[in-house]
Amino acid sequence: MRDAITDDAVLDVLIVGAGLSGIGAARQLQRRCPGKRYAILEAREAIGGTWDLFRYPGIRSDSDMYTLGYRFKPWRGAKAIADGPSIRAYIRETAAEAGITRHIRFGHRVVSAAWDSAEACWTIEAEHGERSRLRLRARLLYVCAGYYSYAEAHRPAFDGEDRFRGRIVHPQFWDEALDYSGKRVVVIGSGATAVTLVPAMASRAAHVTMLQRSPTYIVTRPGEDAMARTLRRVLPERLAYTVTRWKNVLLGMTFFQLARRRPERVKARLVGMAAAQLPPGFDVATHFTPRYKPWDQRLCLVPDGDLFRALREGRASVVTDTIARFTEDGIVLASGKSLAADIVVMATGLKLNMLGDIALTVDGRPRRPAECLAYKGMMLSEVPNLVLAFGYTNASWTLKADLTAEYVCRLLRHMDRHGHRIAVPRAPAAMQPTPFLDFTSGYVQRAAGVLPRQGDRKPWRVHQNYLKDLLTIRHGRIADGVLQFGAPPAAAPAPRNHQDATGVNTAVPAGEAQP
Repeated sequence: MRDAITDDAVLDVLIVGAGLSGIGAARQLQRRCPGKRYAILEAREAIGGTWDLFRYPGIRSDSDMYTLGYRFKPWRGAKAIADGPSIRAYIRETAAEAGITRHIRFGHRVVSAAWDSAEACWTIEAEHGERSRLRLRARLLYVCAGYYSYAEAHRPAFDGEDRFRGRIVHPQFWDEALDYSGKRVVVIGSGATAVTLVPAMASRAAHVTMLQRSPTYIVTRPGEDAMARTLRRVLPERLAYTVTRWKNVLLGMTFFQLARRRPERVKARLVGMAAAQLPPGFDVATHFTPRYKPWDQRLCLVPDGDLFRALREGRASVVTDTIARFTEDGIVLASGKSLAADIVVMATGLKLNMLGDIALTVDGRPRRPAECLAYKGMMLSEVPNLVLAFGYTNASWTLKADLTAEYVCRLLRHMDRHGHRIAVPRAPAAMQPTPFLDFTSGYVQRAAGVLPRQGDRKPWRVHQNYLKDLLTIRHGRIADGVLQFGAPPAAAPAPRNHQDATGVNTAVPAGEAQP
């Protein structure tokens, strides 16, 4: 409803972001809390988030669509590893079917959010264009803006770039008019973006070289799920989808646990699978044998082995080396070897951020995510009425985003039943902070000062485990003694225990230190 965005009434929920997480959050809110008044602010001019931003050749999911898709909406596409436009259409269809689109204000980038305990309310400011600003008030702020910057990417500078006479492009800001037909292309990188670009561009380019500093684990997966195809023929659609979804969840969890417990065995298996798909005599030890253990970084999936096929057919090649400098017509490597290039693609990674770079204040005091502990991986310590959607590193993003959306609805219903206006996680003073993500990937390490931290015990542990989160988030108690509830000071009765500026009772559960 457009008036839900433009009038002066306080919203129950303001969702930031109209991507996969934001549309899913709105759908869950409508279904489970139908009386709640909500709106969505989206910085871009379209629905889709990541899947609307990225337009580079071959863009596709790096998770299967039976787990990347919503729990409540079966994926009907033939491809389990789907292309970007198909995923974007799926998200838009979800919004259209539920009437969500009319709740979205496009082209509005949230720049600040200020919590006022006296009113138990957030005041959110968003930029629209260069001069216009929108100010909204909401009881709960639900940030579904992802985990990386749309405005910036990780882009290292190399000596001599200004001498290069060809084109240098970054996948995040792809020029769809770029013609690479018959051109010599060098893709710098070895992650999910690089292994997608190389076979896609190799179909038209003269040759594509993937230049990597070090190898990544690359795993072939069928583009279509044979079991899903069979189940769709014999079972009702929703049941077939649910069975396939759980099959993929359990297989993924089993493989991850095996990789953690027997890393050398899994490493040998992954490297052997890659070697079997490469040309005879290929230097597997140099180009496809990573120095780290499986799942210390995210594995890269290639549907139907398209990258390996491009290598076998000679349309693409892999070079493992570092860059010394650019020249007029290519790149000189540290080994002295030269790579001729007409186009260089910098698939060098993402720049992480949190909360979409929103400047947070709580009762006038700035609050940075890096100063907070993550409660159940979705709320921040000492920040009232704020939830963020953050998915898994070892499974599909949407698995956690769906659980988070369900939790928000449970939380809102609990607060309504008990007359609460404020919910804030409080961590004990003795908590030992640890990194939010147990991952060695460069983009995670570069963001150490941006991400919140996790604690050394539940519910402050960030589980990369869907079953554990299912028990904790979907079925765990809302009033767990850690999430503290209250009302604005002016509206609250005289408390028996001390209340802080947020109006929340700070009595600490037995056995925990006073924060």
